[in-house]
Amino acid sequence: MLGNAVSSGRVRTRRAVLGLALTAAAATALTGCSALGSDSSNTSSSNGGGGLEKTNLTVSILPTTDLGPFWLAQDGGYFKAEGLDVKSVVAASGQASMTKSISGEADIALSTYTPFFIAKSTGAADMQLVADGSSVNAKSNAIVTVPNSPVKTVADLAGRRIAITAKNTASDLLTKSVMKDHGVPSDKVVWVPLALPNIAAALGSGQVDAAYLPEPFITQAAKNVGATPVIDINTGASQDFPLTGYGATKKWVQSNPKTLAAFQRAMQKATRDAIADRSKIEPLLVKYAKIDQDTAKLLTIPGYGSVLDARRMQRVPDLLLQLGAITTAVEAAPMIAPQASAG
Repeated sequence: MLGNAVSSGRVRTRRAVLGLALTAAAATALTGCSALGSDSSNTSSSNGGGGLEKTNLTVSILPTTDLGPFWLAQDGGYFKAEGLDVKSVVAASGQASMTKSISGEADIALSTYTPFFIAKSTGAADMQLVADGSSVNAKSNAIVTVPNSPVKTVADLAGRRIAITAKNTASDLLTKSVMKDHGVPSDKVVWVPLALPNIAAALGSGQVDAAYLPEPFITQAAKNVGATPVIDINTGASQDFPLTGYGATKKWVQSNPKTLAAFQRAMQKATRDAIADRSKIEPLLVKYAKIDQDTAKLLTIPGYGSVLDARRMQRVPDLLLQLGAITTAVEAAPMIAPQASAG
C-alpha cells in the first residue's frame, strides 16, 4: 500500500514538473514570437536591426532620356529589391527640381549639376551629390534652330533669342561655353526660359531663334518643326561633360545613410543593365518620356553613369567659375556623398 502511494506520488510530481516545463517553453516561444514581430515591424527604422531609415522615397525628375536607368530601377524591381518604394514628381527645370529637395517635397532630386554647385557657392543650400546620372554624348544635347530662323551657324547666335529651361542651368551655361569656344559673344543673348515640352513650338512660331535641347526633344523637334542642330554640345570644353546627377540636402544624407545606400545600389545595377542592353530602355522612354516607338529607336541616348568621381565632377564648378556663374571656387570632392557598392 505504502509503495503504491509513493509510486503514485512520484508520477504526480513528474507530471507537475513536465507541466511547468511545457508552460515555460510556451511562454518562451510566445516571447520569442513577440520579439521577432517587433524586429520585423521595425525593418524601416534605423533601430530595426540594420533596416532602412525610411522605405518610401520621392524623387524629383525631368522628362529626359537621362532618366532611363531610374525608370528601369522603378519598373524592373531594382528599387523594390532594396526595400524601397520610389515615386517621382516632374519638375520644369533642374533648378526647380533641386528646390523640391530643399523644400522637402522630394527626398532626392535629379538636376543638371550646375544648380547644385551654384547653391553651394552662394550659400543658398548645402547640397550633396548622391548618384551620377549622365554625361554629354555625341548628338545627345545640341543647340538647334529651324529653317526660317536667322540663325544658321554658331556665329549667328550672338544677340539672338535662345530658349533654355532656366538661367544658370546646363542649358544656358553649356550654350555659353560652346559660343566661347567659337569666339562668339554671349553677353547680348536674350535667354528665354521655357519648359522643355514647349520649346519646339516656340521655335516653330518664331518666338525664339534657337534653343538648347537634350534628347528626346531634339528628335521630337526635328519631326514636329523641322529643327536641325546648329552645333553639337559634345565639343570643346563641354565634350563628355558631366551633365545630370541626383542630389539631396546634406541633412537628408546624414539622416538616411542606409536608405541612400539602397537607392545607390539600385541605380548602379539599373545603370549597368541599361548600358548593356538599350532595348531595356526604349519602352520606358515611350512610357515615361511620352515619345513614340520610332523616336525611341532613333534618338541618341546620353552617357549613363551612376558612381561619382571627384576629378570628373570638378569640371563643373571649374567651368562655372570660368563663365562667371559663380565668383568663388568650389571643391567637388566634399560635396560627394558616400558611394555604396553594388556588390
